[in-house]
Amino acid sequence: MPASTPPADLADRITALLERHPVWDGHNDLAWEAREQAGYDWSALDIGAGTSGRTHTDIARLRAGGVGAQFWSVYVPSDLPGSAAVTATLEQIDAVRRMVRTWPDVFTLALTADDVEKAWASGHIASLMGAEGGQSIDSSLGALRMLYDLGVRYMTLTHNHNTPWADSATDDPAGHGGLSGFGVEVVREMNRLGMLVDLSHVSADTMRVALDVTEAPVMFSHSSARAVCDVPRNVPDDVLARLGRNGGLCMVTFVPGFVNPHVGQWRAEAAEAARGRGIDPASYAAFSAFSAEWETDHPVPPTTLDDVVAHVEHVRDVAGIDHVGLGGDYDGSSGFAPGIEDVSGYPKLLAALAGRGWSDADLAKLTSGNMLRVLHDAEDVAERLANERVASTVRLREG
Repeated sequence: MPASTPPADLADRITALLERHPVWDGHNDLAWEAREQAGYDWSALDIGAGTSGRTHTDIARLRAGGVGAQFWSVYVPSDLPGSAAVTATLEQIDAVRRMVRTWPDVFTLALTADDVEKAWASGHIASLMGAEGGQSIDSSLGALRMLYDLGVRYMTLTHNHNTPWADSATDDPAGHGGLSGFGVEVVREMNRLGMLVDLSHVSADTMRVALDVTEAPVMFSHSSARAVCDVPRNVPDDVLARLGRNGGLCMVTFVPGFVNPHVGQWRAEAAEAARGRGIDPASYAAFSAFSAEWETDHPVPPTTLDDVVAHVEHVRDVAGIDHVGLGGDYDGSSGFAPGIEDVSGYPKLLAALAGRGWSDADLAKLTSGNMLRVLHDAEDVAERLANERVASTVRLREG
């Protein structure tokens, strides 16, 4: 069922809001789509001319959605072995940087919170990067530091599989209670650098240990509320409640299986069927192919905009209005709810929230104000820690 169109006065209100407080989204996988579809050839995947039907993201739709800042995911599969994951991550970083250079009138590479605000002042879309999974550093603090120097401003501690030092939400626990001793050092080094600790994809135990260790605010770049949709990828209420004390942020994702319990159950059943065929559900490529086949005889239940609204409001109610944001996961999933099928849909979500009584001040925190504060705070912590300790320059590995 199509999402209803907001009345003209509400639409005008949202447009005016987004001009002052653009969306800063936590997670978009366009770079991986560029790899898969075009071998990173931005002339073949021309987001300037428009890529509707091929991707969820292009320049016109980013503008229509009021997006002013984007964490571009430099994702690589979590089952890539060792150094291959590092190489692929470097290729992803290169792709994002070349995208920015290809459309310099649209994008600006942002390395700091101040850079984001400068981009907004010039009418550009601030482009930041987030590494999706600790596999990207191959258990090396030196590699972590180099990713930071190349512009990566958050790292998700795991993706679908455990790393040697951190447990994933979708893998069997490795027996070190969430984070190993080396994993604790990774979090501390990220704090020292000013790289945000992203807890999407990690196990609940990993979330809790990371919150015990970190001196800077954490983030969830694309996760929703487990109390609303009980799947391992979502955040339990006790962890959401700790974000208020930590100063962190849960950026609510729009992924159907993480926002709608019926789709979550569908995914669980598909995962069980995949295991019966010898397919690891944590393997993104293999499980995606299997799911497309499974869907032929097992239709996916519908997801609605109201499902996403429920998560945004639950995170607000438990964590507080200062600790909620948006992390759509466009080009990293499929089947988004009507009205938010692609990056042009953020105004529809904001209008739905405004219709439920959200003030402009609260909407402004949701769109980008909270994320701006979190990055500023992480930078402040890094400045303090830089004077207190210097991490070893020796290449450290787990095991």
